[in-house]
Amino acid sequence: MNTTEIFLIAMTIIFTVPYLIWRLGNTDYFAPLVVVQIITGILLGPGVLGKAFPDYYSFVFTPAVIQSLNGIAWWAVMLFVMIAGVELDLKKAWAHRRESSITAGLALGTPLAFGCAAAALMLGFDGWMGPKAQTWQFVVGVGMACAVTALPILILLMEKLEILRQPIGQRILRYASLDDIAIWGVLALILMDWERIGRQVAFLIAFAVAAWLFHKLMQRIAERDRWYVALIWLAAIAFGADWAGLHFMVGAFLAGASMEAEWFDQEKMDQLRHHVLLVIMPVFFLSTGLRTNWAVGGAAVFIAAALLLAASIAGKLIGVRVAGRILKWAPGEASIIGWLLQTKALIMIIFANILLDKQIITSETFTALLLMAVASTMLTVPVVAPKLARLKELVLRSA
Repeated sequence: MNTTEIFLIAMTIIFTVPYLIWRLGNTDYFAPLVVVQIITGILLGPGVLGKAFPDYYSFVFTPAVIQSLNGIAWWAVMLFVMIAGVELDLKKAWAHRRESSITAGLALGTPLAFGCAAAALMLGFDGWMGPKAQTWQFVVGVGMACAVTALPILILLMEKLEILRQPIGQRILRYASLDDIAIWGVLALILMDWERIGRQVAFLIAFAVAAWLFHKLMQRIAERDRWYVALIWLAAIAFGADWAGLHFMVGAFLAGASMEAEWFDQEKMDQLRHHVLLVIMPVFFLSTGLRTNWAVGGAAVFIAAALLLAASIAGKLIGVRVAGRILKWAPGEASIIGWLLQTKALIMIIFANILLDKQIITSETFTALLLMAVASTMLTVPVVAPKLARLKELVLRSA
């Protein structure tokens, strides 16, 4: 078979297997299709089916096919990160700045500290820190991976729980939006290349000037043109960030964050996010799964994943509970908010992909982080749904 035919076989597998697992297994309650696609990517990778059936793996996932899939995955994740940037609503966060800053700070800072402690423990063993990492980069990178909240997946889960447009849902979005900015800011700091500091400073200055001109342009053109100009802006800023050594996904986030949500019809933006998740993000999940590795031993990877999961969950819940006491929230709210902010999935996987690309972590650490992200996201709805039901019951009784 030629490369095109093998590529199409790979695409058939990518879209068929997770869909059948999701639909026939009726997993939507604890594992939405997005999570199933991520898990399927891991299973189809070299560490599981590739090891069990090496002939299948070497036949389907040839270097040429992997390169083709990577190209689609790069564009898919750039679009997704841009949409996440556009959806940040800093005006609402500013209007409730005391509450938002206290909650977001504790919801991010506490799991970051716990994650850094877990990373420091991992440093006592070989095989976790990447060859190009400084110790502080590894510790902070893994720590931040434990603190991440995946804003786009959080939106999907809150829609499922029917609280997205309710006051508690809007509060959670504010906290997650502030944390999203902090996450990308810390990532940019980790990726700072002191040998190319001049190039990176030049990019940031050029970006600030270009963003000002871009705002002027977007305000003057019709909405139908804004969608096309936004894609040009995305590609250009992602290129600039990668050229400066910051990684193209940092550029994709900057491109989205520099846009105003009001420039676009909200329903169309929701549809774009849905279509990106449907049409091309499954390729990113598969390409992510192809990067998993169990070379330090399967048991060690699972132990590391469990350690990181415990640090992530404990840190997030403790941080939000402290915020709840400071702000005098109603009983039960802190637990619900803490578990929802625990949602990781896509953004943490994107974050970990960047750390792996820059060789700050090894593929074994990447695999542990991936398992942690999947587990934390799968726990969210089963834990939160009964808590929400109890909270609604308490509200009705008090009324």
